[in-house]
This record gives sequence, structure tokens and C-alpha cells, in this order.
Amino acid sequence: MNDNVVPGTNRIGEASRTTLETQIRVRLDLDGTGVSRLATGIGFFDHMLDQIARHGLFDLEIEASGDLHIDGHHTVEDVGITLGQAFLRAIGDRKGIRRYGHAYVPLDEALARVVIDLSGRPGLELDIAFTRAMIGGLETELVHEFFQGFVNHALVTLHIDCLKGQNAHHQAETAFKAFGRALRMAVEFDPRAQGVTPSTKGVL
Repeated sequence: MNDNVVPGTNRIGEASRTTLETQIRVRLDLDGTGVSRLATGIGFFDHMLDQIARHGLFDLEIEASGDLHIDGHHTVEDVGITLGQAFLRAIGDRKGIRRYGHAYVPLDEALARVVIDLSGRPGLELDIAFTRAMIGGLETELVHEFFQGFVNHALVTLHIDCLKGQNAHHQAETAFKAFGRALRMAVEFDPRAQGVTPSTKGVL
């Protein structure tokens, strides 16, 4: 059994992070049903995290308390970091998974494409030309910080492109929905590769 997976469960990871700026707790079940309990203090950010859970069919709990009186940067970045740590614990040795995932998701005029590789190597390429700087209480530049924190600690390669869109809410939502669906595909078990590490190196 993978020591990083909570005993008596399937693929569940928990992580917490406490700094002088934030206190974060995350629980992630990769084999859930899309149920989420989210409280980051940033309503639109909670809405985006819910898209990951619902479209990835992950059960996700996030409690975050941060220095929002300054701005959302530390909270959003640290949620990404802690979610990445929880994911790394949940995914285990990655044997038998598909490893790669991709999704195209439209929302009215907006269209996003996400491609992910659970490679063991962190890397992010994100291209979203947001049409405004704020969506609700979330600064749009923090979308990059969230995903950067995630990939650095989940050890995945992630490409996110918003191919079309004029409404910033739609731009963000398509990206988060597509991320959830691509991640769901990547973590699924491949029935033709049971117990096999999906790499010619024999390790990820």
C-alpha cells in the first residue's frame, strides 16, 4: 500500500499548509462523485474549484484562511500548492493509470483546451488572454498562480489554452472545467495496463 494514501480508502490524499499568511487544509478523493465543500473566502475561486470537483468526479474539501485584507494572492497560490500536495499523495505510484488526459470545453463563446501529463515533472504553459482584471473577488492573474502552485507540487505537466472568448467569467470557467475533465481522464485506470507504470523508464 502506498504510505501516502489514507489507510482504508482508495485514492485519497490530505495535505495542510500553515504560514504567516495562510492556513490551508485539503482533502481530495480521486474516486469520488463530484461532491465539494469549499471555503476559501473568495466566492468566484470557490466556484472554479467546484468545477474541478464536479467535472473531474473528485470529492474535494478545501478550507482556507488567508490575508485577504491584503489581496487574494497568498490564498490562491497556497490553495494550489496544497491541492498539488494532496494530489501527489492520492495518486500514489501511478501504476496502471492512463497518465495522459485532454479535454475541450466550450461555454457559449468561450472555448478552452487542457492537456495534462502525470509525468513526475512539473511544467505549466497557460495562455488565457483575460478580457478583464477581476472576476468577482478573484484577480484573473491569480489563475496562473493557482495552476503553477498545483503543478509544482503535483509533479505534472499542464497545458491550458483558452482558444476563444470575450467574457472573462466564461474564459475562466471553461479552463477549470476542462482541467477537471482532463485530470479525470489521466488518473483513470487503464484496464489493459493493470499494475504497469505508463513509462518506458519504468518509473514516473
